[in-house]
Amino acid sequence: MECTRCGACCVAPDIAALDKPLGLRCPHLTADNLCSVYERRPAVCRAYQPDEVCRLIEAPSLEERVRKYLALFGLTEEAEALQRRGCSSMRQARRG
Repeated sequence: MECTRCGACCVAPDIAALDKPLGLRCPHLTADNLCSVYERRPAVCRAYQPDEVCRLIEAPSLEERVRKYLALFGLTEEAEALQRRGCSSMRQARRG
């Protein structure tokens, strides 16, 4: 499967290497959903390959794709709680 550059993988999952919590937009994701640090992105981002999940969360908007991703993995409530608490980093989220 080829990457559609939708940006969902840069918003929905947590990315420890970037201290990015679940459900929040990566600070390196540009307005057009491209990585602003692509050449220097961490190994976890380099290793990511589009898969069946990408197909399962297809939707017209990034917000809808993220919502479907979180629901698929049962993470909606956790992501909403992090957003309510204002956790802008994984370190903050872990302190909870």
